[in-house]
Amino acid sequence: MSEREGSQRERGATTAPRPEERRARRREERALSDRVLVVNSGSSSVKYQLLAVTAGQRVAAGLIERVGEPGSGVADHDAAVRRVVDELRAAGHDVSQPGALDAVGHRVVHGGERFVEPTLVDDEVVAAIRALVPLAPLHNPANLAGIEALRRLQPDVPHVAVFDTAFHRTLPPRAWTYALPAEVARKHGVRRYGFHGTSFPGVTRRAAALLGRPVEDLALVVLHLGNGCSAAAVLGGRSVDTSMGLSPLEGLVMGTRSGDIDPTIVFHLHRAAGIPYDEIEVLLTKDSGLKGICGDNDVREVVRRADSGDEAAQLALQVYCYRIRKYVGAYYAALGRLDAIVFTAGVGENAPSVRAQALDGLDRLGIRIDPARNQASSREPRFLSPDGAEVAVLAVPTDEELEIAQEALAVVRGGWLGPLAPTRPVDGVGWRPAEEAR
Repeated sequence: MSEREGSQRERGATTAPRPEERRARRREERALSDRVLVVNSGSSSVKYQLLAVTAGQRVAAGLIERVGEPGSGVADHDAAVRRVVDELRAAGHDVSQPGALDAVGHRVVHGGERFVEPTLVDDEVVAAIRALVPLAPLHNPANLAGIEALRRLQPDVPHVAVFDTAFHRTLPPRAWTYALPAEVARKHGVRRYGFHGTSFPGVTRRAAALLGRPVEDLALVVLHLGNGCSAAAVLGGRSVDTSMGLSPLEGLVMGTRSGDIDPTIVFHLHRAAGIPYDEIEVLLTKDSGLKGICGDNDVREVVRRADSGDEAAQLALQVYCYRIRKYVGAYYAALGRLDAIVFTAGVGENAPSVRAQALDGLDRLGIRIDPARNQASSREPRFLSPDGAEVAVLAVPTDEELEIAQEALAVVRGGWLGPLAPTRPVDGVGWRPAEEAR
């Protein structure tokens, strides 16, 4: 063998990847190839994200607005989803190509009593979601419009519906039953369903990881505080009570929603003020909450105004935080013990003054916030309570789109294990390879 041949063979030997390197490369390629398009279709907007699920990587995201409005150029949801595909293609991600997507995950607000887990969409499922419109007339029609439009555009890709209500399927009867005539409630599906079910599971897992304890051992109060707000009592990873009810209107004070009110208010406004019932519904869902009390629904602006001495904003903030504090105390009692309070979503993660005011005065219950930790800004899960606190107080970011993508991929691969299945560093959360699941 010549010296040149020997040198080439030697170079080939040193540059050839070792078996463990090849396996690592295949894992990386697989992680980046698990593409799920997540769609949240509203009445006049379509939000979307393209995710490489196993890698936990957000590949692209966007928002199509003014759907169906004159002059918008987006006549309906079919036009909106075509624009989604066009925008992704322009960004270098042609999801219309065969094999470009593993699944499309659709957020659906209300699953009623039928849908208690993420579900592969077919014509029967579409019909069943349509039948649930009376339970969520402001949300399900828009969610359904997005599903139908994308199924027409991408008929060969699996579509998975992920329901906000599904996480709360574990509520005991004492928590979901309203004190109404039983036959009336049964006939019309009147019960507590709960929402924000695409937020609570991931936040619960991340809180357990931060605490260094198994989910199954924990009693948590999770506070999802955004423009919509809800609280959940989570025991051993299972929802045992939650503040939203038949609809997302009940419970905490929100940006534009009233939260808990005396039902007689509805009849009084109709009889005494002559306001039609459909206008009262708009009043309670779009013109109440913080907006109703002080004219602003953005907590940042309400806090700024309150700090500058605006009395209406101060009252709005007091009502908002007082309602949170009442639910924390009630859920502490319902759980019988409490390991942690978890703040999440836009307000929960980023409004230290709201967190401090909401938990003020609960020291006797072992609930305290460390002022310096509370003021520190971070996008990571973190402790807000002092070391050694009887009840930990945490801020944990939520990622609802990733949760939807993970659940959708799990269903498509046939390995759905439930929302709190153990995290696996390569295979993702909530699923296992189909050959292991069988």
